[in-house]
Amino acid sequence: MYTGRQVKAPDPYTPNLETRADHLLVPEVERTHDADVEQESPSRSKIGAILYEIVETILLAVVIWLVVNFATARYVVEGQSMEANLHTGQFLIVSRLSYLRIGDWVELGEPQRGDIVVFDFPGNPGDDYVKRVIGLPGEKVTIDEEGRVYVNDALLDEPYLTRSNVEPYRGRFGTWIVPEDSYFVLGDNRNSSSDSRSWGMLESKYIVGKAWLSYWPPRYWGVIPHYEYTEPQAMKGRPEQASVLSPAA
Repeated sequence: MYTGRQVKAPDPYTPNLETRADHLLVPEVERTHDADVEQESPSRSKIGAILYEIVETILLAVVIWLVVNFATARYVVEGQSMEANLHTGQFLIVSRLSYLRIGDWVELGEPQRGDIVVFDFPGNPGDDYVKRVIGLPGEKVTIDEEGRVYVNDALLDEPYLTRSNVEPYRGRFGTWIVPEDSYFVLGDNRNSSSDSRSWGMLESKYIVGKAWLSYWPPRYWGVIPHYEYTEPQAMKGRPEQASVLSPAA
């Protein structure tokens, strides 16, 4: 008598419930897994997009910061040497590009008479000064006892000065010859300014840039005025002088 475990062969015409169940479970698991992947994929994609935007924004901000700091500098005026045109506590934006020079390949411009420039003080490059360009390379600058300025013997017309800045004149007078690649600079407040009269010529290597914009306090908002000068012209009504340097109209 056979006493082993009977193994029932499934009837091909009778559905095997266990096998069918197993068969039905597999697709269900696969669908559940696919659904999870579909749910996780958009979430991961969204996080990745957010991170990408953050990194992109940071990089853009860094690039803008580098460009702005390469092209400009910001300073605050301290002291009265440029009164009545610049005042203590006034914030300035200085254009570094105005006089940018890179070897013999790039030269965007040079300081001109009447420009207000910011520079590292030659006696102590850690200090920054702001003055007005008066004499250009190769020129002769003369200041008489009354504070009048002559460039190559032509009287310099200075509409940016007020009477209180120069009368009575208590500064140094004399004659200076401006060397090549240097400038003669003066403060607008001639009786209260340390400038080329006392410490000599300003070499171009110390110049940071051209004062461009005043942005604080609000009452001083605006582009800083500069003056462009023409060639000396014959003076009228001043027979004691032969010519005058006047700002261009």
